Amino acid sequence: MRGAPLLNLFLSLALVIAAGHLLVVGRAILVPIVTAVISVYLMSSATEALRRAPVLRRLPAAVLRLLVLLSFALGLYAFAVVVASTIGDIAAVAPSYQQNFEALLGRLETRFDVDLQEELRDAARVTFGSIDLRAVILGVLGGFTSVGSTAFLVVLYAGFLMVEQPGFPAKLSAALGDPEDARDAARILAQINARIGEYLAVKTLINLILGVLCLGILLAMGSDFALFWAIVIALLNYIPYVGSLLGVAFPVLLSVAQEGSLAHSLALASMLIAAQVSVGNVLEPRLIGRQLNLSPFAVMAALSVWSAIWGLAGAILAVPMTAMLVIVLEHFPATRFLAVLMWNRVPAAGRPAPPADPRDG
Repeated sequence: MRGAPLLNLFLSLALVIAAGHLLVVGRAILVPIVTAVISVYLMSSATEALRRAPVLRRLPAAVLRLLVLLSFALGLYAFAVVVASTIGDIAAVAPSYQQNFEALLGRLETRFDVDLQEELRDAARVTFGSIDLRAVILGVLGGFTSVGSTAFLVVLYAGFLMVEQPGFPAKLSAALGDPEDARDAARILAQINARIGEYLAVKTLINLILGVLCLGILLAMGSDFALFWAIVIALLNYIPYVGSLLGVAFPVLLSVAQEGSLAHSLALASMLIAAQVSVGNVLEPRLIGRQLNLSPFAVMAALSVWSAIWGLAGAILAVPMTAMLVIVLEHFPATRFLAVLMWNRVPAAGRPAPPADPRDG
């Protein structure tokens, strides 16, 4: 009996290792499926919003789901087309970007005295002289290409899930057998649907607003591939904390090579950061509210784990997947302590769990 806790710990570790290995090996299969499942939460929220519209609420629910699914499919298709065409265009202009970049280094050298010029030239030769800008750009943007390549499977899986969604409660009840277990499972699913669906719907609206603002800034500043970078900024804003920084860094760094002017790039960075701050600190708290109750450490840990396993797709999906896991854990006495450790705030006795800081998601 004394060895039972040790055996349970060993078996738990073995299960975690096996599950992690499965997630890594099955990445190509699992990422489209998980993305489709989470997308269905977003589309379900959109369907409910359409039902509240004065004209559209007269349409059957199946027709509304079809309209939402078609809009989702067209959006993913447009994203894949923009990504594919932009990657090729960037590769084509990369040689001219490299010339602009080297010319900028030359102008910087002339601003220093003679003694420092040689040192600066040697440092530039070591750090930048061997860089193939085209290879670097394609390597950095490769993650976006892989996201676009899964669009067809995501739409296919999401379509089947949307069709089967109305009958899922009956399947769940029949599968569990015990009415009490079926009710518990239904409560968990209802809570997941409410929290995740609302979060994804509002977060998507915020990201669209941010993308439009950044598109206007990029066009006004004459940036190449403005639509692509606006989409990248909106997409990366799903990633908490670091996503907004990366979204600004990519177009700003490329603008250095495009224009060969530090002043132009600093001005672009200032305007994009202002848009991010305005949306993140003013608009987002008002719209998202406090829903997920995930601690900042739990969010960063989940972001590290899922991005290590699934790359960019894992980073984007980390928050909703972690929130779903916490909801499930907090419904079972044996695992509730794990959910509590991942909460941002612990409620007072007898009160429901408090919602989260909006910046957690």
